Amino acid sequence: MGQRLGAGVGRRSVLRGTAAAALTVPVLGTAAPAQARSGRPRAAWGVQSGDVSTTSGLVWVRADRPARMTVQTAATESFRNPRTWHGPLLGPESDLTGVTSLTGLPPGEQIHYRVVLSDPDDPRRTGEPVTGTFRTAPDRRRGRDVLRMHWSGDLAGQGFGINPDIGGYRVFEAMRRRDPDFFLMNGDHIYADNPVPETVALPDGRVWRNVTTPEKAHVAQTLADYRGAFRYNLLDANLLRFNAQLPTVTQWDDHEVHNNWYPGEILDEAAYTEKRVDVLAARARRAFAEYFPIRTLRRDGSGRVYRVVRYGPLLDVFVLDMRTYRDANSPDRQTSDPRGILGEEQLRWLKKELARSRATWKVIASDMPLGLVVADGDSDFEAVSQGDPGQPLGRELQIADLLRFVKHRRVTGTVWLTTDVHYTAAQHFDPSRAAFADFEPFWQFVSGPLNAGGFPATALDATFGCEQRFLAAPSRSNVSPMEAPQYFGEIDVAAASGEMTVRLRADDGRVLFTKVLQPGLVGQPA
Repeated sequence: MGQRLGAGVGRRSVLRGTAAAALTVPVLGTAAPAQARSGRPRAAWGVQSGDVSTTSGLVWVRADRPARMTVQTAATESFRNPRTWHGPLLGPESDLTGVTSLTGLPPGEQIHYRVVLSDPDDPRRTGEPVTGTFRTAPDRRRGRDVLRMHWSGDLAGQGFGINPDIGGYRVFEAMRRRDPDFFLMNGDHIYADNPVPETVALPDGRVWRNVTTPEKAHVAQTLADYRGAFRYNLLDANLLRFNAQLPTVTQWDDHEVHNNWYPGEILDEAAYTEKRVDVLAARARRAFAEYFPIRTLRRDGSGRVYRVVRYGPLLDVFVLDMRTYRDANSPDRQTSDPRGILGEEQLRWLKKELARSRATWKVIASDMPLGLVVADGDSDFEAVSQGDPGQPLGRELQIADLLRFVKHRRVTGTVWLTTDVHYTAAQHFDPSRAAFADFEPFWQFVSGPLNAGGFPATALDATFGCEQRFLAAPSRSNVSPMEAPQYFGEIDVAAASGEMTVRLRADDGRVLFTKVLQPGLVGQPA
């Protein structure tokens, strides 16, 4: 049977290990530490850092009771001569979570930080510090010889949650050992519409066994449900260690709310008493904002997900939001579609930021793929393409406008990264093969899932000349992580030459595909 966590019980882990040297995680069924019994606040959900730049970063924590957050930073683990940052009061209005912004940090340096939680009424009563670290982005004078980032997405999907029999979310340990500078979480952090049962029967007769919680026993509808879904992943010791070692750039996709959702949608599903997707999305967005350090989002969910994270002179990451502003899913063959998948305002923002970027590489983090036909039911489509190989229609019109802009403004070094489809692949887009030819060649790299069902490859759409240059995907649907690899992508940018090396990896670290791209080009050849 699965191992269940009671709603009123503090965090328990069925997995061995700690998130950081200073983080004590009790195992299910053992007594709580003496410090917890003393009534001092605890940070048993680990720490996270995010949206790190050359001189700044964000640090996140969650307390087990109302507490004041304080962060100290230092150049070494000994924390000699630390700098102190006074953070927010963590209360029930934010589910006891909070973020502190760190500024004026040295570029290209390892920053050690520790979070201390204190009693709001007695600052002398503090819990055990929880430590973490991250590297600030390099400037032109300091930094590593190689800048490394990872990306992937799709976590705890299709009922495949934290399985203690296989060591939990193993892929995070594989990535942590590669020591990237940061991780791009490309979306689907949770599957709010997929409960996590105690067991899942597999086709080969084996049984997948999950850690379970009350909030993940049903689809998420309330704010408490969504908060519990985000909190579920933090039961995994691999993820806690990962979060404590490096920063994350976070975006969202559909499963943070509901499968294939769009604004204004009304659900027709018996599992939901709240049918209005806009209501569900507002609750999910607030929980999302509470549980991740994102510079452009406030704790009440206001603000926006799309943004640029500038990681020094080598790399800018353009984080898109293809959910919040899209038009309704449809057959997608309209000849005019100004709203498209980005919305008009986000498209204007993206053009402006791409044009002003001076980074060697402009990584476009797209939560939906280009050129892959992703259906929504029998006749509607979920992503950009609908399978018509001719001139752009529907949402393709907006992407054609963007690609045309990149070409004519001579924007160099654009690379598209995505997840979503539950397999790993590399596609090259070339106007010589395309119905729409007013753009320069570019690459799109697909990775994932992190811990979810694997699915066969989708069909390709020829409008933008999409050609598959590599593919690793199962032959049947919903293949469990016990039956097939999970995937992540890795990018290395050489500081001296600016050359980019993209590797698609399996969850055991194996390299499945490698592509080297040269800097300074508007179009990237195959």
